[in-house]
Amino acid sequence: MAMSFVRNISGITLGIVLFAGAGLAAEPAEVETFVKARIEIGEMMTNYFQGGERFKEGQRPSPEQMKEMGADINAKLSTLLAKYDLTVEAYRKRSPEVFADEVSVTRYLNEHQDLKARYEALPMDRMGRGGSGRGY
Repeated sequence: MAMSFVRNISGITLGIVLFAGAGLAAEPAEVETFVKARIEIGEMMTNYFQGGERFKEGQRPSPEQMKEMGADINAKLSTLLAKYDLTVEAYRKRSPEVFADEVSVTRYLNEHQDLKARYEALPMDRMGRGGSGRGY
């Protein structure tokens, strides 16, 4: 009797875990949106900091300059993400979950070689891949 009860509880628990995991999987349309947004964000950020021309080599921006840069970047991100009906907050909240579904992301990129080339050209060490950084 006790073994049957434990087995039933285990089965129910496993079902809940599998169902919850399936709920976290990204939908293909969502993968498309987030991959395209990440590519555009990465390209924008690369262009924004291109060559470090904003400051002399080795010189850090002042606190005021950092604040201005942050506001400028957030404004640019807001405009860019609006094309995808996303806010900066919504993108930052959901993107880790979407990009955690590496199978769906890889499948999408393999189906869109032009986007795959652009995605792979991004400086991922600064884009949160592999658990480093906050990610874009």
